[in-house]
Amino acid sequence: METMLDYINEEEATLQNILANFSLKRVSGFEKIDNLLILATGSSYNACLAAKVTLEKFADIAITIEEPYNFNHYGRISNSVDAVLAVSQSGKSASTIDAVAKLKKEGLFTLALTSDVTSPIATVVDEVIDLEMGIEKVGFVTKGYVATVLQLFLLGLTIGHNKQTLTQAQLDYYQDQLKKVITAIPETIEKTNNFFKVHEAVFKLGTRFIAIGYGPNWGTAKEFETKFTETVRKPSQGFELEAYMHGPYLEANSEHTLFFIETNSSNEARSQALKNYMRAYVGQSLTVTTAKAKDETELGLAIDCDELVTALILVIPFQILAYKIATAKGIDLSQRIFDDFDQVLKSKV
Repeated sequence: METMLDYINEEEATLQNILANFSLKRVSGFEKIDNLLILATGSSYNACLAAKVTLEKFADIAITIEEPYNFNHYGRISNSVDAVLAVSQSGKSASTIDAVAKLKKEGLFTLALTSDVTSPIATVVDEVIDLEMGIEKVGFVTKGYVATVLQLFLLGLTIGHNKQTLTQAQLDYYQDQLKKVITAIPETIEKTNNFFKVHEAVFKLGTRFIAIGYGPNWGTAKEFETKFTETVRKPSQGFELEAYMHGPYLEANSEHTLFFIETNSSNEARSQALKNYMRAYVGQSLTVTTAKAKDETELGLAIDCDELVTALILVIPFQILAYKIATAKGIDLSQRIFDDFDQVLKSKV
């Protein structure tokens, strides 16, 4: 039976294939996109949040991300929105399908990003983008998450190319940066496995897990929250760096394990200052960083790359840790729970 680890180990080959197949092309309507509404939920939402900063930079656009169910029932679309992107790995998310179909009827240009180009969502949009990663059969998505992030980055490059806001030198530079982080995936997996061994006792006993990130890796922190909640099944949350300082820190105690997600950024020093302060109040403060590790509390990937592409690589340690910590706690992730949930709640079509 396939596990999360099987799909994680396929991530490098999958992303290399996506990048190899990518070619800049002219797409009718892309040159007119200035304000994009994205509809997504769950890990798809997290992937969009992780890609948002980069997609906005590459495409020279403004992006709003909405939960489709809430938007469909209570939301109001801005007059400035000129395109809608629906993201659903399975293509079967009922709320996402309903919301984008409604917006298409209002005359908006609609796109879908999905792993199944024959799925229900593909029938209700103007343009379908294939995730190019096949069907992921394990419910705790990993390969599909990184494929979504990469495809959103490439969508940004395509829109930027269509709008002629990116130079050829910029296009080449960002594609080289993507190659660099994708090539680093096998070493990242190895380093994460070693990091888990060092801290396994702490992880096994952990009862409260928190990740704190900034910039693109706010989305990484939110995907940490989703994956740990789904698998480790202990209270887990992901926070934007500054947001954590405005209240959530007040619950800190010795049972908390904090993960700080760091990149070479003007925000790195603030993250390190918070980490140094919190050490006295929590059980463990750990760092996942693109820099080299300074000590055993840091999982250092040692990748010299642009911050804009780091969300593609920094999520992978948390995917691995989610699986390994759950397994260490005796949780059998192959055993389905709440098996009738989608049928009863009609969350999938």
